[in-house]
Amino acid sequence: MPREIRLNAFDMNCVGHQSPGLWRHPRDLSSTYKDLEYWTELAQILERGKFDGLFIADVLGVYDVYHGTAEHAIRHATQIPLNDPLLVVPAMAQVTKDLGFGVTCSLTYEHPYPFARRMSTLDHLTKGRAGWNIVSSYLDSAARNFGMKNQVRHDDRYAVADEYMEVCYKLWEASWEDDAVIRDAQIGVFTDPRKVHQIEHYGEYFQVPGYHLSEPSPQRTPVLYQAGASRRGKDFAARHAECVFVAAPSKVILKNYVSDIRRRAAGFGRDPSKLLFFNLLTVIVAPTEEEAKRKHQEYRQYVSYDGALALGSGWTGIDFGQYRPDQRLEYIENDAVQSATESLTISDPSKIWTVEEVANWIGIGGLGPLLVGSTEQIADALEEWVEETDVDGFNLAYAVTHESFRDFADLVVPELQKRGRFKQQYLPGTLREKLFNGGPKLPDEHPGGIIRKQGLTQLEPAQSSA
Repeated sequence: MPREIRLNAFDMNCVGHQSPGLWRHPRDLSSTYKDLEYWTELAQILERGKFDGLFIADVLGVYDVYHGTAEHAIRHATQIPLNDPLLVVPAMAQVTKDLGFGVTCSLTYEHPYPFARRMSTLDHLTKGRAGWNIVSSYLDSAARNFGMKNQVRHDDRYAVADEYMEVCYKLWEASWEDDAVIRDAQIGVFTDPRKVHQIEHYGEYFQVPGYHLSEPSPQRTPVLYQAGASRRGKDFAARHAECVFVAAPSKVILKNYVSDIRRRAAGFGRDPSKLLFFNLLTVIVAPTEEEAKRKHQEYRQYVSYDGALALGSGWTGIDFGQYRPDQRLEYIENDAVQSATESLTISDPSKIWTVEEVANWIGIGGLGPLLVGSTEQIADALEEWVEETDVDGFNLAYAVTHESFRDFADLVVPELQKRGRFKQQYLPGTLREKLFNGGPKLPDEHPGGIIRKQGLTQLEPAQSSA
């Protein structure tokens, strides 16, 4: 039986997201991001296309590495202005029944105690369709606005993250027993206090002695997404993530990454086949190749050179403004997104990347690959990526919204369905049940599942599987 291709839409509560400058396109709707109608219409398009979910990105700072200023990001709407990702989800859940929602929330700047309640609330309001993209933030501009001189160093952020996850698991999985809420109006008892427990967590970074404030939500722990690509990040993803977000520009890089994470997951006692991998991808599709190429050229006219380099500088930590457009990019390790720099420099060792080429690459869709072609050509390419890399699916970024998503839903999805590569209907249940065809809760071998089974005991320290 052909392997089913999974699909998320990739958006952000901002203008343009990964295609800086294309907000100026006459058919683009991203500048209406402030309106609930933008989000409800998008959700309905995605559910009609049987997308697994909407993956909403977020950052907590401004892109100010390029030329050492935020001026270009602000002028070109490079992920600023930017609104909160969680607040739009309940409205989208109200107009859909099956679409999942993966929201990006940084664990660096919010204590796990109130955060766990926010995610439980979201899981309740969506009837179990909530997911969390776990990030630790990478912009120094964010750190400064939280009273820090610089962001916490890369590996140190993951040390905090491991304990953060432990606190969340204890709150979500162990504070309330399944049958704690009895709602017995006859005897006047809503909750049996004997079945609600303080978590008594006293760790190196967090002290959380009390109870989780929310009763158990349909999934308890939301579906966990993560995008770690450094050595430390890969271990974190292999230990905690259920869905792994990748931004690999080539099949070779993607195949090696997927294989590495699955191997590490097995080292942590998890079933590596149960992890789902989604690679960043932008698709420009039309009924014919010629039409698709014309659309691509039309889109390219609106790309912002400075906006693209503002994004690239923020992702890599390299100020591209200090280089000439024809100057070659060299690898520089830093505490931003290490994989972004690596991807640009090793995606094709024979290629000499110039700053101008970096801007052109990022200009439509960010760091992931861009596919341009007819319906059949796109479907062929997606099948090739899945078969050759062991990736499960794609996070589909847009060039022009909602056009990019509507084109994919109307053209590519029916073709994939015809080939037996895409679902005809959603599975019933929560997001976790739809994705994994199992139960609503974390599996027993997952760190959160272990806490659920063992009760309120300390997790074993994370050990590298590398």
